[in-house]
Amino acid sequence: MIDLYYWPTPNGHKITIFLEEAGLEYKIHPIHIGQGDQFKPEFLKISPNNKMPAIVDHAPADGGDPIAVFESGAILEYLADKTAQFLPQDDVRARADVLQWLHWQMGGLGPMLGQNHHFNRYAPEKIPYAIERYVKETTRLYNVLNRQLEGKAFICGDYSIADMACYPWIVPHAIQGQDLNDFPALKTWFESVSQRSAVQSAYRQAENYKMPQEMTDAIRKNLFGQTDTCPAKD
Repeated sequence: MIDLYYWPTPNGHKITIFLEEAGLEYKIHPIHIGQGDQFKPEFLKISPNNKMPAIVDHAPADGGDPIAVFESGAILEYLADKTAQFLPQDDVRARADVLQWLHWQMGGLGPMLGQNHHFNRYAPEKIPYAIERYVKETTRLYNVLNRQLEGKAFICGDYSIADMACYPWIVPHAIQGQDLNDFPALKTWFESVSQRSAVQSAYRQAENYKMPQEMTDAIRKNLFGQTDTCPAKD
């Protein structure tokens, strides 16, 4: 059994996609990031960076005590090694290829698109320079991924944790100021991944957990306050 500490963000979706693809038994523990659940002491014991997702594996490969893992990229790699799925185990070159694209997503695609989301949707004031900067960087990253996908069904040839990591960040392409028709190889890949039954099952999980429509000051503080203690609630 895997305990998954989750909220339906792109990083949260990565892990439900893997768990559904691998057929692993898991239980969701919702971490309502708008209410500040990520700052609760019991969660910080699992994820000291006060970010979700995180997991606790109650049946680790060594048969020992449960293992807690935070950071979505680390979780994907851990689960891929646990199950020997979606990450090459014996082919050193193929493994390196998947891991470099996983880390590309973790170090570039996710953070830059996250800033795009912030300045386009959540910032209390519209800052044209910031919006333009991150929309342009998003376009650059889409082009990088599009070139990688030319002539391939998936990012590294075979479906892998690199695809699971990148896909959820492309889902909100419209709010990122991107038209998938400008990236034909990426569009074909995106549509293919979207049709996978495990991906669809993962996204159905998100329907059970939703943020309020109104961005209140309390929610904004919890999401963007950059504090390591739970802010007082209104």
